[in-house]
Amino acid sequence: MKLIINNLDNYAFLSKANEFNKFDGEGSNISPSLRWQDYPEETKSFALTVYDPDAPTGSGFWHWIAYDIPTTISSLPEDINNSPSATAFKQAMTDYGFNEYSGPCPPKGDIAHRYIFKIHALNCESLNIDPQAPNAVVRFILNSVTIDTASVTVLYKR
Repeated sequence: MKLIINNLDNYAFLSKANEFNKFDGEGSNISPSLRWQDYPEETKSFALTVYDPDAPTGSGFWHWIAYDIPTTISSLPEDINNSPSATAFKQAMTDYGFNEYSGPCPPKGDIAHRYIFKIHALNCESLNIDPQAPNAVVRFILNSVTIDTASVTVLYKR
């Protein structure tokens, strides 16, 4: 399986436009374009997660959990939060408390944080989970039905 983010290589930097636009973030909260390919034939749906392991929380920070993405979709456009494509799947609550892509916003002056974008090929069409369920529950069930993954790690610093 392969995941491509805005045609960026591993450890390339996201742009200011991708930065979160709430709390003290000053970006536009625009998600990068994503596409995936070469997934297992038995895939019945996809899920996408974005995780910052460098967040100063003791447990990292979840920026996006999208799931129940049908196999008819193998790409998401830039700025998914403002795209009609976002209605084709469910999104769990991020650690910011929003059910949508929530961009990077590391503390000002901190080291560049890693953002791990991961696509999951799943063996079921639906996780059958309410989007208001805690994202840890969604991720627990997601990991139990994942048959393959691909990831790209990108960086962001303010």
